[in-house]
Amino acid sequence: MNYRSILNMASKELKENSIKSFLLDSEILLSKALNISREKVLINLEREINESQILKFIKILEKRKKSEPIAYILGKKEFWKTDFYVNSNVLIPRPETEIIVEEAIKIIKNNKYYQLLDIGTGSGCIIISMLKEIRNCKGTGIDSSLEAIKVAKTNAKIQQLENRVKFIHSDIDNFLGYKYDMIVSNPPYINSLNLSKLDKDVQNYEPKLALDGGLDGISEIKKVVKKSSKLIKKKGTLILEIGSRQFDNSKEILEKNGFYIQKVLKDLSKKKRGIVSIKI
Repeated sequence: MNYRSILNMASKELKENSIKSFLLDSEILLSKALNISREKVLINLEREINESQILKFIKILEKRKKSEPIAYILGKKEFWKTDFYVNSNVLIPRPETEIIVEEAIKIIKNNKYYQLLDIGTGSGCIIISMLKEIRNCKGTGIDSSLEAIKVAKTNAKIQQLENRVKFIHSDIDNFLGYKYDMIVSNPPYINSLNLSKLDKDVQNYEPKLALDGGLDGISEIKKVVKKSSKLIKKKGTLILEIGSRQFDNSKEILEKNGFYIQKVLKDLSKKKRGIVSIKI
């Protein structure tokens, strides 16, 4: 059996299991099984595949047929400009979250030394990406999941940033820190009742803790904003990711806690996905 034949077989099986990106996923998984790039797979479609490679491929294909996300199967996900180690204990980094990193860099660049706090850090992808871009900063990431903290620490080690970032296992309500120049957060913001409507790969595999925003979808946003108002310096910046329909509620919460809205961040679909606010 050659690469072309096994890709055709895999694509058919994934399609039958309602995997939308069946062809791309087949190519990615085969490249992992063969330990070569996807490009090398595609330019060598007539090359034969041996039995041990077939068995390895079938094993990971079965995971994808059950809707396990590609990122968890590969153990990595690209975010900003690098790959981050991920497992099922952390939310898979999304492209829309990059708007937080992009905006933070614009604000901090060419400024003085900043102390940063990332609330609900997960894999650590936001704060690590920021620190890689801006040398005159140090950061702290907190998360209520001990397993997530372990993943974040692993990523800091991989990116050689252990001396500039620390990760702490703590719920936001119990976290005691000093005053930060900037706080960033991508809190859970999905309405609890809507969790069952998510795609199977999200619903069945990604951590509920990182998704569930309570019955109103803004419970965790309220917690983050309220605590941030005590942890941030006067004129400090808070950058939040929000759901596309949560701007009005989030704006009200921010204003009640002493912040004013400086900028609204929109994703590629022009939906409101982030808020930059300043502590009055």
